[in-house]
Amino acid sequence: AVDWQALPDESALRGLEQAAAAHFGCAAAQVCAVPGTEIGLRLIGDLIGGTGCHAVPGYRTHVEMLRASVAVADPESADGASLVLANPNNPDGRLLTPPMLRELLHRRGDHGWLLLDEAFADAHPQASLAGDIADARRLVIFRSFGKFFGLAGLRLGFVLGPRALLAALRARLGAWPLCAAALAVGEAAYRDGTWIADTRDALQERAASLDAALCSKGYTVGGACPLFRLVRG
Repeated sequence: AVDWQALPDESALRGLEQAAAAHFGCAAAQVCAVPGTEIGLRLIGDLIGGTGCHAVPGYRTHVEMLRASVAVADPESADGASLVLANPNNPDGRLLTPPMLRELLHRRGDHGWLLLDEAFADAHPQASLAGDIADARRLVIFRSFGKFFGLAGLRLGFVLGPRALLAALRARLGAWPLCAAALAVGEAAYRDGTWIADTRDALQERAASLDAALCSKGYTVGGACPLFRLVRG
């Protein structure tokens, strides 16, 4: 049920963030809900400032987040500046392991941030760095609701990061960042553990079926993420 006659409730926003945090595997205090991950990416880019690198291929917003961002085909070759990348990556499906990501974070030192877009990570919970979020770490993670739950039009996403940075983000977002529907639907979805588990299994089955059909026609299929495939022909 969605109450369209009242302003979105503050307690409902906190309830959504708590449900999302439990799903991601981090503390609720280090999760900020935003009206779509795209807005979160841009606002965080403005807040941290500076220059950096972005992994390619990737999203246009990753290119525009940081000033004079440099494209890198291999994230492990990026220097100590801030680095933006998606894991799993779209469109090639590249999936980096947590140890690889932690090494990338370590190499940022005190001079840059690791800005990790986990828009497709719901299908790969073991690959997420959400549990590594801490106030002393220069790590920010972006999570998307619309990809895994198939509701892109709801415009719901999350930023995970140090509490001081999230406080500055909340100040930019204002008093009512999300509509009542996003609050109600988002919390219900993240608390539905049975649907989440069943969908993860179903996605793997569908992806395997699609791979077999494509390979039978002579195509080369790439990517680890069951939400999409890159096909070369």
